[in-house]
Amino acid sequence: MTAIDARTGPPRPSAPLGATALTTPTEQVLLAAPAENFPVASRLLPARLREHLNALYVFGRLVDDIGDEAPGDRLALLDELAADLELIWAGGEPKLPVHQTLARTVRACDLPAEPFRRLVEANRQDQVVSRYETYDDLLHYCTLSADPIGRMVLGVFGLATPARIALSDRICTALQLAEHLQDVAEDLAAGRIYLPLEDLEAFGVTEADLAAPSASPAVRHLMAFEVARARALLDSGAPLVGLVGGRLRLAMAGFVGGGRAALDAVRRADYDVLGGAPKAPNTRVAMFAGAALVRSSVPGAGAAARAAGTEAATAPAAPPAATAAPATTETPATTETPATTETPATTETPATTETPVTTETPATTATTTATTATTATVTTGGTR
Repeated sequence: MTAIDARTGPPRPSAPLGATALTTPTEQVLLAAPAENFPVASRLLPARLREHLNALYVFGRLVDDIGDEAPGDRLALLDELAADLELIWAGGEPKLPVHQTLARTVRACDLPAEPFRRLVEANRQDQVVSRYETYDDLLHYCTLSADPIGRMVLGVFGLATPARIALSDRICTALQLAEHLQDVAEDLAAGRIYLPLEDLEAFGVTEADLAAPSASPAVRHLMAFEVARARALLDSGAPLVGLVGGRLRLAMAGFVGGGRAALDAVRRADYDVLGGAPKAPNTRVAMFAGAALVRSSVPGAGAAARAAGTEAATAPAAPPAATAAPATTETPATTETPATTETPATTETPATTETPVTTETPATTATTTATTATTATVTTGGTR
């Protein structure tokens, strides 16, 4: 992978890790959960699933906080954590309290080691890489930082089939990209840029332009391009909502709706994210989530979802990337209104290898239940 070595920016204060120190029990890490951007397991879920999702959340937070905030040699700390983590699959007993709790979840749900290793590797990469030359480079980073979350959650629910995993990867990567687009200013202040440098060049944008108090026309055109590409990727994974059932369907609709709302917030800010991260109000998250839920519930949606899942499982990790076009002199339009409903495809031939989930949520309750869906599981994309 082509990347540029890190320019880490000013170091954070050398404070103790606090709630996510290596020796901190899981329960203490969860005390900080209400302040998180990504909520932990919903109380609507059965206690057994809440316990497992909490264990995933706490592990992800621990790794992320070490990578972002730990004083001293973060790579050494990550190596220490990784060595202890491996004991779970080697049949040993890990020493770290968070891993001891995680081990029960891994063994109960028969979760593979690879997604957990990838999260650690993502944080290792954050220590040495802060720029990404190409979109493919950035996608590779998302396979480490974002995709493992969805795979873990599917594993907890016993739904980790190739088709669901392929669609989940697309959703998780798109959610990570949406977060990058919202947090351009914050990331730059930390010395990182999660926009492909090839795109900056194509649109005539410099790093100095990203440090300005407001976006120039060139920056706005760049952001409009990135938003459209992330939305297309998110939409390509959205059929996953129709391949799961019950409360997980609500959660998946919430994730898709949350991602669409985040990208829509960037659009509604006229693609100017340099003054701060534009956020979507809960009403718009619910609107987009409700639309995703309705789409998954209408006649024919299940067959289309199975066909999309089979296609995704045999396709590349992400759809072919659009090529960045040079900026023009026009200002991106700001008056577009997002659709509140979606029309499902009904003409595709269903795949025969994916077992449908028959639990359906009536369309008339979609908007109400979608609000709950946004808090139904571990995270909406990555641990960054």
